[in-house]
Amino acid sequence: QVQLVESGGGLVQTGGSLRLSCAASGSIFNINVMGWYRQAPGKQRDLVATISNGGSTNYADSVKGRFIISRDNNSKAWYLQMNSLKPEDTAVYYCNVKGYWGRWDYWGQGTQVTVSS
Repeated sequence: QVQLVESGGGLVQTGGSLRLSCAASGSIFNINVMGWYRQAPGKQRDLVATISNGGSTNYADSVKGRFIISRDNNSKAWYLQMNSLKPEDTAVYYCNVKGYWGRWDYWGQGTQVTVSS
C-alpha cells in the first residue's frame, strides 16, 4: 500500500521560510512527476510546483522565484523550499505523485501552512 507522509508545515511570519517534505513508502515504480498543490479555505486545490522524472520543474506564477521544488531520487522523497512567504500562501499543502499515462496518482494527507501578517 502506498503512503505519502508530509512534514514541515507550521506558522511563520510574512517574509519567513518553511521547508515541506514528502516521503513515499510502499511499492511505487515508474514515477512520472512529483508535486505540491495547495488549497486555501473556500478555494479549489491548485498546483504549486512539480518536478518530473527527468528533473524538469514547473511552478505556479504566484510562487516563481520564491519556492523551489527538489527531490531525492534514492529515497523517493521530495521537498518544497518556501521563501519570502506571504499571507496569501496560507493553505493546506498536499504532496502528490503520478505514474505515467495516468495509471496511478497518490496524495498526501496535507500539512497546514499559515503565514501571519
